[in-house]
Amino acid sequence: MVNGVEVQSKVAQQAQEKALTEDALQFLAALHRTFESTRQSLLVAREDAQRRWDSGAPFDFPPETAHVRAEPSWHCAPPAPGLEDRRVEITGPTDRKMVVNALNSGAKTFMADFEDSSSPTFANMVNGQVNLYDAIRRQIDFETGGKSYKLTDKPAVLIVRPRGWHLDEPRVTVDNAPVSGSLFDFAIYFYHNAKELVKRGTGPYFYLPKMEHYLEARLWNDVFNFSQSYIGIPHGTIRATVLIETLPAAFHMEEILFELRTHSSGLNCGRWDYIFSFIKKRRADRVAILPDRKDVSMTVPFMDAYVRLLIQTCHKRKVAAMGGMAAQIPIKDDPKANEEVMEKVRQDKLREVTAGHDGTWIAHPLINKIAMEIFNKHMLGPNQYHIRREDVKVAAADLLNPKVPGKITEDGVRSNISCSLAYTASWIGGNGCIPLNYLMEDAATAEITRVQLWQWVKYGCRLDTGELITAAYVDKVIDQVAPGIKKTAPGVKDDNLKITVDYLKSQIRKEWPSEFLTSDLMPHLAIADGAEPKWQKSAL
Repeated sequence: MVNGVEVQSKVAQQAQEKALTEDALQFLAALHRTFESTRQSLLVAREDAQRRWDSGAPFDFPPETAHVRAEPSWHCAPPAPGLEDRRVEITGPTDRKMVVNALNSGAKTFMADFEDSSSPTFANMVNGQVNLYDAIRRQIDFETGGKSYKLTDKPAVLIVRPRGWHLDEPRVTVDNAPVSGSLFDFAIYFYHNAKELVKRGTGPYFYLPKMEHYLEARLWNDVFNFSQSYIGIPHGTIRATVLIETLPAAFHMEEILFELRTHSSGLNCGRWDYIFSFIKKRRADRVAILPDRKDVSMTVPFMDAYVRLLIQTCHKRKVAAMGGMAAQIPIKDDPKANEEVMEKVRQDKLREVTAGHDGTWIAHPLINKIAMEIFNKHMLGPNQYHIRREDVKVAAADLLNPKVPGKITEDGVRSNISCSLAYTASWIGGNGCIPLNYLMEDAATAEITRVQLWQWVKYGCRLDTGELITAAYVDKVIDQVAPGIKKTAPGVKDDNLKITVDYLKSQIRKEWPSEFLTSDLMPHLAIADGAEPKWQKSAL
């Protein structure tokens, strides 16, 4: 339909006809032709930076932007309609049932996720766009299994998370090149819904993931200005919250806000991805070895420094400092165990609100009441911008402090392997958000498990028993754990589990871990969706 644009898949054809209209694809093509070369140059810059860090260059705050950090007078845009009070935000994928339940959860906002909690099959990506289109217009009500799903009169405010800059969308090409997953998700949603959202009293609001440099925020800001001009709405209508979930971005918080200041609605502590990035970016530093995943809490030195700096930075610039995810889900058949888990949620949310956060994340609607009660008690106004945290002094060394009390145990190895296999096999099968051991897991935790196993093998770490962690040892545990994965994650197919086992065994043997498992394994989804082989990069 559009010159130079090809859609390589026929899945979800009815949804494609509704979402991938000629005018929406023209907009996507315009974004691709304007910004793709910049995106590619920024991805090359990431690789260059990693080589410098591998060679011993220090992580530090960028010297060329010291004047931005020192200047006290600039502030970000005031809160947009519907974003004045964000004390509890629920997150989840964009399937139709989840969208209705999340919007009805009682949370202030719903982050509809095309990224870490969605497996990016083309059906998921396109159907998700249709579901959001219908939800915005109050046309999403449906019945299934004898149960009705209907939006309440006052649903949560909608925020959308597109995929990160590193991901391609191989099912759609422009001028014989795959488009950016970020721009695909953004373009289709924005084009169809921006004006409708404004008409209904809110606006096009986004969460931006996985950035590593303030120039990547500048690219998003340029995309926003281009897009607002393209459809004819005022600049500044868009609002974006940036997830600080990479170690490099922690050194660029203020600059990221500055680049997006006319469109910014704050920063978020993307805690799980941040731990993943801490390991991955310091891959050449044996000092940065971390113990069992369960021991890397928000109170360990490098995580505490990151939280304090984020709150101080946001409130200095008068935007929201959002807390992290409560991944716990209720344990219905064991009241005592459920209360113990819910108490952990209470303590985590109490830590966040008393530190100065303006809101928090939850993964399950039944957690909303707990989180809301804590924030209602301790945050009497719509936010805590007045808590400036001028007492905070965070140096580069604080953000890099690897001292984490804990051990590497056999249970830790087994837990990592179980999570990695169960989640990754489910992801290949089209499910990007699964309950494991009463936690809602997404790609972030699977990434932590993968790089921890790699790190322990790479540096010849030992269990607390003294046993050496070798590739052969991890292989043995993988072979022991794998047969039980289908009980842990019902619906996992044998073929997908084999792919996952082979992938994990190959990863622990690499000189350096892959950047993202989602990039590595995307070809399996692309093949299933009918994308041309030339756009399918090797998975191993």
